Formats: sequence, C-alpha cells, structure tokens
Amino acid sequence: MLSALFAVPGSSFSQNKARPQHWSFIRPVKSPQPEVDLSAWLENPIDSFVLASLERLQITPSTRADPITLIRRLSLDLTGLPPDPQHVQNFISDQRPDAYERLVDRLLASPHYGERWTRPWLDLCHYADSDGYLTDQLRPYAWRHRQWVVNALNQDMPFDQFTIEQLAGDQLPHSRTDQKIATGFLRHTLSNREGGADLEEFRVKQTLDRTRMVGDIWLGLTIGCAQCHDHKYDPLTQKDFFQLYSFFNNADEININAPLPGEEGPHAVQRVRYLKKRHEILAPIERDLITLQDRWEKKMLYAAHNPGKDHRWDRQWELLGLIWGGGLGEGQLEGVEIVKVPRAKRTTLQKERLQDYFLNHGSLVDPKEFSRLELGKHASNLQQARKDLPSMARAPTLKTAQNQRPNYIHLRGEFRSPGMAIKPNIPAIFSVSLNSDSPTRLDLARWLVSPENPITARVLVNRMWQEFFGQGLVDTPEDFGMRGNPPSHGKLLDWLAVDLVQGGWAVKRLHKMIVMSATYRQSSKTREDLIEQDPGNRLLARQTSMRLSAETIRDSALKASGLLSNRIGGPSVFPPQPDRVNMEAFGSNPWPVSEGENRYRRGLYTFLLRTSPYAPFTIFDAPNPNQTCARRNRSNTPLQALTLLNDEVFLEAARHLAARIIRESDDGLQARITLGFRLCLAREPSKEESRRLTSYFMEQVRIFNSDPQASSILSLPGNTTTESDTFAAWVGVSSVLLNLHEFITRE
Repeated sequence: MLSALFAVPGSSFSQNKARPQHWSFIRPVKSPQPEVDLSAWLENPIDSFVLASLERLQITPSTRADPITLIRRLSLDLTGLPPDPQHVQNFISDQRPDAYERLVDRLLASPHYGERWTRPWLDLCHYADSDGYLTDQLRPYAWRHRQWVVNALNQDMPFDQFTIEQLAGDQLPHSRTDQKIATGFLRHTLSNREGGADLEEFRVKQTLDRTRMVGDIWLGLTIGCAQCHDHKYDPLTQKDFFQLYSFFNNADEININAPLPGEEGPHAVQRVRYLKKRHEILAPIERDLITLQDRWEKKMLYAAHNPGKDHRWDRQWELLGLIWGGGLGEGQLEGVEIVKVPRAKRTTLQKERLQDYFLNHGSLVDPKEFSRLELGKHASNLQQARKDLPSMARAPTLKTAQNQRPNYIHLRGEFRSPGMAIKPNIPAIFSVSLNSDSPTRLDLARWLVSPENPITARVLVNRMWQEFFGQGLVDTPEDFGMRGNPPSHGKLLDWLAVDLVQGGWAVKRLHKMIVMSATYRQSSKTREDLIEQDPGNRLLARQTSMRLSAETIRDSALKASGLLSNRIGGPSVFPPQPDRVNMEAFGSNPWPVSEGENRYRRGLYTFLLRTSPYAPFTIFDAPNPNQTCARRNRSNTPLQALTLLNDEVFLEAARHLAARIIRESDDGLQARITLGFRLCLAREPSKEESRRLTSYFMEQVRIFNSDPQASSILSLPGNTTTESDTFAAWVGVSSVLLNLHEFITRE
C-alpha cells in the first residue's frame, strides 16, 4: 500500500538525455493544495498535503501534543536547548489565541537559534579544528567560519546569499572581509603536512573534496562516483565531474588578516614602528639579501619543475608547503604559490612573509654567504621586533589563483594522467551552459541557487524537514539520484521548494511554516493502528520521538545544572575528557582542559581533532569529521548509558544540579523532586515517580551515611550548608534525572 503511495511517475530517464524524466531533474511546480474532509485540522498548506495522503488510506492524524511537550520540542528544535521552567510556566499560563506563534517567534529570534542550526551545516562541510592525517596539525583560526555561519543564520541571511558568499565571497565585487571569511567553508578539507607528502597530490585531493561537497550539499547527488568513470546510475559523466572540479582547481588557500573588535587600531600603530625597525635591521644588507634570495627562489622553482634531479632541493620545495606559516594553520601551499609570482607582482605582505621564510629556512642556497651576512642573527632580531606587534586574528579563506592551472579530465581519476582539456561548466544533465568563456566559482554559486537549477531548493527543504521530523521527505538526503528513494510526499516537497524560492530563500520563514503546521504539533505517541501500516512514520500521522544529538545532550545537562555558558561565538574550547583519548591519536596534540566559563561552553564550540574527536560526542553518534554528513545515525548502546553515569562532564553536572535543587527549593523533599523534574524534563513528576525517587533518595542517604568517604567524593568544594550524606544523595537523584530516556529524547 505504501509503495503505491510513494511512487513517483516517470522515475527513469528517457533516451533523449536532454530531457530527463527522473523526478529530481524536473523543475518543481507549486501544485494547488488538495482538498480534504477534515479541514478543521489544517493550520497551513503543509497540512493539506499530509492530510490528503492520510485520508486516501483512511488514517486520522494524531491528537495535538500537550503544551509542555510542545514548548520543550520547539525549544530543542529551534535553539538546541531545553526551556527554562519560567518560560514553560509562562507558555502554559498564556491564554491568548496566538500564544504558540509568539513562542515560535521568540525562539526564532533567540541568538541560540544560529548556534543550533550551525551544527548541521558544519556536519555537511566536515568542520574540524585540525588538519587530519597522522600529524593532525592544529587550525587555530578554523572557528572564524563557524562564527560567520552562526551570525549569518541569526541574521536570517537568505540561503542564496549564504551560498554565494561561502563558495565565492572573495569574487564578489569589492568583497568585504566577512565575505572572504565565508569562503572558509571550502577550507575544511584535510591537509597533509607529513614529511614526504606530495604537495600536488594533496592539493588535488582537497579540490576533489570541494567538488564532492558541492554535489552532496547543493545537488544531493553522489557526483563523486563520477571521478574515475561515468556514473553507473545517474546521468553524470566523468567530464561533468571534472568540469565541476575545474571551478575549484584555480583557487588557492590563503589566510588573511581579519581583526576582531579592538585589534586593528593598536596593530596598525605598532606596525608602523615595526616596519621602521625592520628597515633598520635589513637595510645594511638589503642588496646582498635580495640577490641571495633570488638565487634561492630559482633553485626552488627548478626543483618544482624538475623533481628527482636534486633530492636536497626537492625536500626544500616540499618543506615550503609543509611548514609555511609557522604552525598557524596557514594555507598549505600559500608559500609555494608566492614563489611562482614574479617579485614585482607580489603584495607587500607576500614579499615580507616570503623573505621571513627565507631568512629562517634558506641557508642551503649558500651556507657561507648566509653566514657572512649573519642572516640567522637578523632573523632572530626580526622575531624579537615582532614581539611588540599586537596580535591580529586571521581567517582561512580561498582566493582566485595567481598562477592559473590547466583543467583536464584525470584518466581513471589519476591526476598524473591528464586527458582531454576542459573548462569549468555545469553537468550536462541540467541543459545549462554558463554565459562566459571562463566561468568562475561565482558563476557556479549563482547557478546553484538560480531558477534553472531544479534540485537545490528541494535538497535544502528536505534537510530542514529531516531536522524537525527525524527523516526527510526523501529519506536518502545524500542521494536524490536514481539510487535514492522517492519522496514520501512529492507534491509537498515541490510546493515547499518553490515557496522557499518565491519567499526569497528565507530559512526562518520556512522553519516557522513547518513548526506552525498541525503536522508538526502532533503527539509522538506510538499508535497501535500504525505499527503494521506505517512503522517508519513515513505518512506523518504522528510526530517522531528522537534521541537528542550528541551536543544537545551535553548542553541540556549543563543547562539543567545551571553551568551552561550563554556566550556566543569565539575560539574552540576543551571540555574535560580522559587523557587516554588523545593517546589514540599517538598523543600528537595536547588537550588542555579549559577553565572557567570556557569549560561550560555549548558543544558547538568544542575543539574537534580529526584523529581523536571529543569522545562523549563520538559515543552519541557525532559524525566522522573527515567526510560530509547529510544525516546522523541514532544508536542506542551501553556506552551511552555508561557515559551519562560516569563521564566527568555528566558527574559534574549532577553535582551542580543537586546544589541548584537544594539552593532554589527549601520546601522539603517533594518540592525539591518536583523542581528537579521541572529543570530536567520541563514537567512535574507523577505520584509514582515521586514515590520511587523518594524511596531512592532515602536509600542513598543511608548508604552515604555509612560511607563518609564516598559522600565526600561527590561533594562540591565549599559546600557548608548541606550535610555530606544528604548532598551526595541529591547527586544520586540528579544523576538519575540526567540518565532518564526522557531527558535525552525529544518527543
């Protein structure tokens, strides 16, 4: 019965490839809303399409969820945080007919909205704070793109602009610093700085990754399958793949000065003094220094064009790519590309940075002359002079390459085997050619969000729907091609896609429409009549009960305990985790546990090492940071229960939740149990729950009274108001609340 309902007419390609018949390649249309019998149930157009499908199968939708469930669901879905008890009470008491809509508007306007919706985007671009591979060197400025995303989402930046700035912000006319920072989206590819790494090989791998990301994120197609040969199922050729690849082949990584508030002025003043000091240090040897550096550059370029002729200079060329930037996470090939640019065409900063590199690493060109000019001493003097230069934050970006590379098909996917020469273009299946002899990333970005592209709006709407219902209308969000599944409600998907574009790509508007629908507001209780007919809830006759994401579980525990920091943005932080976790990554990177407020930042800001991601998040199914993730898994394992019981973060949260319960309620045991429920679950306990927790509390008091050492372990420093055995018992109660299925689940 369901297979007939979900079937999409014409789900195969015709012989004429210029006119594809697969549903995802046909431009969506906004079908009229279907008429239904139960019209009183409808809240907006979404419900018409859902209810029409249900009525065809003689299924009634579920009843509306109760107010407490609704506010908790909304708060978690829109901000990633549970509601405060006072907000719950205010909503329950609000008798105005638009009370629910007021709640929706308040949550959409929250600065935490951007934080919650940034995380799925970072899953897509596989954000991390390190390079990957064996050495996994750190990227101290990767967070600048993360912050850009948070700000953009909070400001409700239209998705077409959101797309253009991340793919080609540097190519916009008179591009601003923040638009260049947006291109940090393309810098989350892995980088290999190991000795012996082939610079060109790993540059190509990064470009391949960027190409696949565009296919995954905007087109919902497994375009990476066409890297080595024509796609086996979808109408995508290897030529299509490398034409798309060509948009990114002539882009170079570069870190730019991107000062944070208060940095630019002091830096500018001191830089004038630094440049004067620099001139004083180098002026006496300037002519000889330039001559020697020119010799060094010629040797480097010879090695680049004649690999294998001199292993010593091969290594020097390799090191220029591997250690450029002094461990600041700079664009890996930035120094290599600067050497290729004639001196007269280099910027002042490029000249300065390349000269600094030469002073520190260029002695091989002529050790005697290097020693005679005392260049090592001059390098030390410059380093000392830079100590007075106030730091200025930088940001990883992409820019158009100064040295253009040829574009060609890689035979069998091997970059060392060039095939036919090509130029950037859109896959032929879309029957669109860009009106330019040399299309740019900006042209590509504009096409992705243009009316000529039938897929992007569908893919975006589907991913948004997935966040609110646990699965998309297309339950293979990473694949809208022939091997993907058809949509459960195809006309609804198309209606929403067209409406999104007509509404100016406003994402908050889309979110509001979804959460205002009667479909969204249904109860998530399992129904006996649907167990056989619709076990996966594809018909949407109820809401979906979902385990919270890894980050949200931790954030919820910190919020309930009162520990959570509400500060928005900033560099990544290091919450507690066992030292042995980093040993799994050869112990190559330290994990300096953050102190003060940074210890309790939201999970979004947790430092993410590719070789050893934050362990509690991994246990709760955080995705592999080395690849694009369009949907997270939701598993249920013993390790999760053990983490909630024993992990340092959750034990600390239980201690502080106990202290909060004692501090904020002095009306006796039952009142405190009730407060604990309100803080953790947004509701009051049932009589049976109160009875069982009361019994548990009294038992814990007896246990800890007979074991003072155990009670002292659970105590908080400075606790002088509560007896240690009583406090330890409340820690036990708090741990129970934080371990409940209901606490880690969004109903």
